[in-house]
Amino acid sequence: MMLLPVHLFYFYTLSYFIVPKYLYTRKFLQLAVMLVLLTLLCASVYRVIEILFADPYFLKEMRKLNPQAKWKKLDGTFLQQLTNPEYFIHALEQSNSIVWIGLVIKFVQMWHERKQVALQSELNFLKSQIHPHFLFNTLNNLYALTLKQSAKSSEVVLGLSDILRYMLYECDSDYVPLRRDIAIIRNYLTLEKLRYGERLDLNFNQSGSIENQIIAPLLMIPLIENAFKHGASEMMEEAWVNIDLDVDMNRLKLKVSNGRPDQTNAPSASCGNIGILNLRKRLELLYPQRHTLTIYEEEDMYLVIMEIGFGAESLPPLSKKSESDSNLIPKEIKCNT
Repeated sequence: MMLLPVHLFYFYTLSYFIVPKYLYTRKFLQLAVMLVLLTLLCASVYRVIEILFADPYFLKEMRKLNPQAKWKKLDGTFLQQLTNPEYFIHALEQSNSIVWIGLVIKFVQMWHERKQVALQSELNFLKSQIHPHFLFNTLNNLYALTLKQSAKSSEVVLGLSDILRYMLYECDSDYVPLRRDIAIIRNYLTLEKLRYGERLDLNFNQSGSIENQIIAPLLMIPLIENAFKHGASEMMEEAWVNIDLDVDMNRLKLKVSNGRPDQTNAPSASCGNIGILNLRKRLELLYPQRHTLTIYEEEDMYLVIMEIGFGAESLPPLSKKSESDSNLIPKEIKCNT
């Protein structure tokens, strides 16, 4: 307790004055000089407190047991005790050990906080890319209907308002209830069905309970958007999209397949796809080692399979072809990330 003020002064001067002023500004020469001066000052004050207060107190306690007790450490004058190299080196060790342990803990904490801030900033940036991308595609749907002066335009506006409400007020959270994210997907599919009408064969199949799971928002939408953007919108007839969602308490599996347009006019599915590249990065940040995303290409169709493990110990297995896919020999598309 007698020496605690030295440790406090040393730590706070070092961590809140010297390090920010000289280390963060890369003034290394001034930093070295200030460290040496501070170390010598604190070691000297440490020895002064020992000589004047701590050591006499210990000697007094020792003489309660042995009245003839003597302590070599207190031999000599004040100046001789202060300049004794053995005890001064001991003071250097004692005054530095506690302070530098505390400083290392502070640096580790700062590193962790900055890492979390950088991670959150990157996630916010990726999420901000999703919003205008999703909104742009939905507005395109509305524009197509208004050009035809369709009576369905009001339904699109109503559905779009719900999607906007979700993006603006609910997607600010890191995670949302899975059932709400699926409700937005159903809303989006309704808008697409209104847009394409009888020209589109759309099937959405959902199995498993979705009452208690949570998920990062808008992870499934980019895959479904692509099915329409690169499939249905480019096919003049017989456009189709199949979506299968299987959920349990530990895992989510989404399969999205769609018809492939004539390759003479179709753009490459592996290039220029902002939504997929964004999705891959978000999955890596949010579900490291707990997700798989595989894109397959066939002559007349595309197939995307995404699996996410909800729990830390529930890693999703690598995607395997089911019996329904046994006649499919896919070629994986490599996306540049």
